Amino acid sequence: MMTSITSQAATPGPIVRAEDVHKSFGHTEVLRGIDLTVQPKETVVLIGPSGSGKTTFLRCINHLEKINGGRIYVGGHLIGYRREDDRIVEDSERNIAAQRARIGMVFQRFNLFPHMTALENVIEAPVHVKKVPKEQAIEIAKGLLVKVGLSEKANSYPSQLSGGQQQRVAIARALAMDPMLMLFDEATSALDPELVGEVLKVMEQLAVEGMSMVVVTHEMGFARHVADRVVFMDGGKVVEGGPPAQIFDSPQHERTKAFLSKIL
Repeated sequence: MMTSITSQAATPGPIVRAEDVHKSFGHTEVLRGIDLTVQPKETVVLIGPSGSGKTTFLRCINHLEKINGGRIYVGGHLIGYRREDDRIVEDSERNIAAQRARIGMVFQRFNLFPHMTALENVIEAPVHVKKVPKEQAIEIAKGLLVKVGLSEKANSYPSQLSGGQQQRVAIARALAMDPMLMLFDEATSALDPELVGEVLKVMEQLAVEGMSMVVVTHEMGFARHVADRVVFMDGGKVVEGGPPAQIFDSPQHERTKAFLSKIL
């Protein structure tokens, strides 16, 4: 049976530890020394203007983007790299894939397989990546579709689902891999406004249940009410971070104040 979400945080120490992370695309430096920790069961929301490096940093956490400097650890393990004698070298694709399997990620676009039903989308990775017996994977998937409020849509294809429903299937698909950490990259930005709430509700429930999460979003209501900690990024750096009330009501940095004054 799938391990309960609240047990995923058994790893001692931070679930994420980023140390002086740098990332460049060509001559453009996008991340300029990010230091950030995420504790087990903590929901950390990254906010900031477009181009501040939020999505790039999120993608570096599961090595979808290779970092140019620094270290990122998830669950105490160095992500994407390994120590070889006195050097740090890129890890094998097999090991990287195994690491990614424990990190769920939900993107702006739903990326569901169009030729598969909702249920088939959810069981695909557990069956073919984790080698979970199909019957067991189906039972897990059915439970997850109940969790995201889509039990009646198990046999529907993506083209028969609204954007919000597709994104909830994508969340169930990520949870089916029993992740220790969930990453959300603007999970509601591609949705019609009236569909945003149904996805945020699922994300909020995951936070209540103790899933460790890093969330990039422009939904400030979600950040204020659900986050344990809000981190403001700008220019590839962490400008400041703290409890939502501190960041939204008493920001310390002038750049944070200027950003919030424009969007609140």
